[in-house]
Amino acid sequence: SLPVPRFTDNENGTVTDNLTGLIWLKDASCFGEMDWYDALSVCNNLANGQCGLTDGSIPGEWRLPNVREMLSIIDYGYYDPALTPDHPFENVPGYPGRYWVSTTMANNPYEAMHVPIINGAVNGMNKLSNLRFVWAVRGGN
Repeated sequence: SLPVPRFTDNENGTVTDNLTGLIWLKDASCFGEMDWYDALSVCNNLANGQCGLTDGSIPGEWRLPNVREMLSIIDYGYYDPALTPDHPFENVPGYPGRYWVSTTMANNPYEAMHVPIINGAVNGMNKLSNLRFVWAVRGGN
């Protein structure tokens, strides 16, 4: 069964998923949209003082989530966004709200997966020619 509440607002710019233990950036669109390479870079360099963070985190602790991590917060019972209605995240983008994940397509190294927050439907997109939202995560296994 799912934990209640599913998410805990840590009051420091982060949100803990009580199901997976992953810690997400509370501001779901702090970085706007960018290409995949820039998305990897901004996540790896994210630290305390950026995006409303007061958690003491340092560069290297945050990352771009992989596809499984991103899908772990999707709730397919809801649409636009496909998140539990009581989620504490801020600035979740509306349609199409597509997020990069770190997972590269096995059949095409020039493409990475993206996940639209509206419905959680995974697809592959060119890493350079497409701009997508970025949602940093840390912790987990």
